[in-house]
Amino acid sequence: MSTSVPDPAQRQAETRHARGRLTAHERLALLLDPGSMTELATGVGPDARGDGVVTVQGRIAGRSVCVFAKDFATARGTLAEVHARKIVRLQEQALRIRAPLIGLYDTAGLRLEAGLGAFAGFAGIARRAACAQAEIPQMAVVLGECPGADALLASLADFVLMANDDSALYVSGAQAVRAVTREETDTATLGGPGMHAAESGLADGVCDDDVQALLKARRLFAFLPQSRHGAWRSDTAPWPCLDEAAREAPALDTLIPEQAEAGYDVKELIREIADGGDFMELQPAHAAHLVIGFVRLDGRSVGVVANQSRVLAGVIDTAAARKAARFVRWCDAFAVPLLNLVDTPGFLPGAEQERAGIAREAAALMAAQARVRVPLVTVVLRRAFGAAGMLMGSRSLGADLVYAWPQAQIGLIGAVGAAALGASEADAARALEPAAVCAVGEVDAVIAPRRTRECVIRALSHLAQRNYLQGELPCSPRF
Repeated sequence: MSTSVPDPAQRQAETRHARGRLTAHERLALLLDPGSMTELATGVGPDARGDGVVTVQGRIAGRSVCVFAKDFATARGTLAEVHARKIVRLQEQALRIRAPLIGLYDTAGLRLEAGLGAFAGFAGIARRAACAQAEIPQMAVVLGECPGADALLASLADFVLMANDDSALYVSGAQAVRAVTREETDTATLGGPGMHAAESGLADGVCDDDVQALLKARRLFAFLPQSRHGAWRSDTAPWPCLDEAAREAPALDTLIPEQAEAGYDVKELIREIADGGDFMELQPAHAAHLVIGFVRLDGRSVGVVANQSRVLAGVIDTAAARKAARFVRWCDAFAVPLLNLVDTPGFLPGAEQERAGIAREAAALMAAQARVRVPLVTVVLRRAFGAAGMLMGSRSLGADLVYAWPQAQIGLIGAVGAAALGASEADAARALEPAAVCAVGEVDAVIAPRRTRECVIRALSHLAQRNYLQGELPCSPRF
């Protein structure tokens, strides 16, 4: 009686499934539309398995995309000359056809026995990834180990997602850290999903397993344009929208508490104005007092930057400023319009913040807002005080339109602070009201909170006709 010999590929798949992981081909099949995948560069590897990486072209929701998947089952997904050549060829293809590029990382890093071939291959990938920045969107999905050189490559991407408790992205491993610094640490502390989500801010999203991460990647991809030529142009078909552009949201009329210092959840506002309440938040656990992410308004993607008053009263610190500036620059580079929702009492004070470079980081956010060429709309919800309120997208800094809710206060300092300096609190409060600020041109209109969605969509629709690729910087009508 003959006995069947188990297929090695099947054994590897079963081993990975037992660990809650998928194989490289299973990951690609889940990420891409069924039947859309075409494998590229299959003939450049030393064997049919492709030297530890699978490179494909396919579609997500009908849109073209290029993807490479590190295959840990072959050579532990390590980077060597042929491996690098395949990725470089895919990068060049993505740039040629103006398609986003996604990398699925599960690797042991550089293949040491490959020597200078791995060194040169890594540099070739890095060079092309750097050249692709601000040209095509790039996403990295870390589904296992991503050490050393691969950690740098993944970090070159615009967006990074991580999955599984034991996935990790780090430059120096625990053993190297102990040898050099004698510090006792572990992989999770150095580069686990929790650390990158809350502390470094490198992870834009963290998921429980491969399936969740790949579905989240599909969802994020749906908000991204194909290339820097953007998605908010009149000749670009919008995402199907069943929501009314003029839909009112009565719940917003009572969103802000009567108590001046009480907090509220700005995410409720974002979901109320978004098409179908769909908000794709990025970096939710990092600098949680400032919220960033994507929504659709009348079927088109819009980047949102909002102060979160329920966390640290919505102040701006170094982490929040850095988080916002990077997102603003990305949206501007890829022609995604921006919506600022402002409620901040100022900067977080303290010697620690000064040592951390709050002046530099705040100035970087201010410069990013000032240089925006895409449509930029600001809504002041409650407080926009001092330089912190200004750099969140004021009229003089370059915002195309600034709206204010009736209870908003805009000025150098709050009424209570002005009273402490000897001014009349009542007079100071009147000077901060939207009507007074409108008179000097810093607010275009005072709107009812329930009409925020309608006003923002109308404003962005008018501004969409401007050709941001002309490269002209916005100029304040008053200065």
